[in-house]
Amino acid sequence: MPAVIPEDSVGIVEPQKIEFTEPLHLSCGRTLDRYHLMVETYGKLNEDCSNAILICHALSGNHHVAGYHSMEDKKPGWWDSAIGPGKAIDTNKFFVIGLNNLGGCHGSSGPNQLNPTTGKPYGPDFPIVTVDDWVESQARLADYFGIQQFAAVVGGSLGGMQALQWSINYPERLRHCMVIAAAPKLSAQNIAFNEVARQAISQDPQFHDGHYYEENEVPKVGLMLARMLGHITYLSDDGMRSKFGRELRSGQISYDFTPQFEVESYLRYQGERFSTEFDANTYLLMTKALDYFDPTATTGNSLATILAKAKAKFMVISFTTDWRFSPERSQEIVDALVDADKQVSYAEIEAAQGHDAFLIPIPRYLNVFHAYMARVEADTPNLNCEGEH
Repeated sequence: MPAVIPEDSVGIVEPQKIEFTEPLHLSCGRTLDRYHLMVETYGKLNEDCSNAILICHALSGNHHVAGYHSMEDKKPGWWDSAIGPGKAIDTNKFFVIGLNNLGGCHGSSGPNQLNPTTGKPYGPDFPIVTVDDWVESQARLADYFGIQQFAAVVGGSLGGMQALQWSINYPERLRHCMVIAAAPKLSAQNIAFNEVARQAISQDPQFHDGHYYEENEVPKVGLMLARMLGHITYLSDDGMRSKFGRELRSGQISYDFTPQFEVESYLRYQGERFSTEFDANTYLLMTKALDYFDPTATTGNSLATILAKAKAKFMVISFTTDWRFSPERSQEIVDALVDADKQVSYAEIEAAQGHDAFLIPIPRYLNVFHAYMARVEADTPNLNCEGEH
């Protein structure tokens, strides 16, 4: 736990559950008559609601973006290095919203939440959701706070895809769009990784076709395998070599099938921890949302044509050793924005940490982040005006 809350932390924060009763019509053809989103906010909303920033999370992320829930917390929110007083996203200046997406397992309506119609957990009956659906629910969240236009919508990985979709679906409702470690759509290889992870979960005997809540069980082995596979793809070869090499846990080979290399032990630890914190049905939903993301899918038009409707200014960031969403994929987005005659800045950050680099406080990355946020500040009226929120 933190002995003392750091001065540049947003401090102790409390999530809030926001209910929505207007039906949400989903891309899959189904409708959620009512739903709720779990949210955390940091900073103060100014009088004209012009200083709001939306943070979109990646596959296993949630609403707890910064700060601590209690003095007993061992770690702060997942992007605490970037959000807080004086940090890249300065909560002395901006009102920041983090949410758990629909279908999530950290308090928003999703498979592990009660279906108001049946009074039982949704389980596998929770509908498939897409990035489009998330953006629509987030726009309604903005309406709830009285925000007509975000100063910026920011996200990494799957969160970056949401930010990009925001610029297309609601071009008038954001001034800046930050797309970090993302891609315009998944490659066949990435879809394949997701399918292997889903199969690991769905073939677990304790999955029970997604009805494991009723059996009071968890498909723990499947979740562990899915996380171990995913974690390998989030790291780089160089990063794994420098962190683990071929180090043996006990210093010698034991000639059996127990984990002997440090990297084996690390992956098992990550899988074990994930299996107790994340919901299997949510993992299936989130990976499907990743697979389905393709802004050009319904029109067949080029990405540049689709992005022509955007009005935001863009910042795109990639990382040299990210092979899950390589710099070339970010450059596809940049090229499309240039072809669409949009204002776009691009930075490729030298980093050994692979895809996970977007979560890590790498100095050059944070310097670029700070520099671009200075532009967001310059484009935000009444930045230091405090409102009643």
